[in-house]
Amino acid sequence: MMLKPSIDTLLDKVNSKYSLVILSSKRAHELEAGNMPTMESFQSVKPVLKALEEIEAGTVTNHPDPEGKRELIRKEEEARRKIAEEEQEKLKKQIEEEQGNM
Repeated sequence: MMLKPSIDTLLDKVNSKYSLVILSSKRAHELEAGNMPTMESFQSVKPVLKALEEIEAGTVTNHPDPEGKRELIRKEEEARRKIAEEEQEKLKKQIEEEQGNM
């Protein structure tokens, strides 16, 4: 039986039970995958309860514009991909120049 954090205090932080379930589930998966916790110490050891404690503390929240967040993430990934491609091209050119000098 889960007593802390209470559903009432959690619903003060999130606008619906559905949003609370989704947010806590995503955060628990992130914690399981090795992401850094947003708090120093927890009362519980299980990732779902840790996620709920973070939500209660206000350190984990829903993004107000999820579509905008997805677009921003997509742009960041594309920028990283372009940088990686440019670095690969530089390395290829450098290798070709070194082989041409031999």
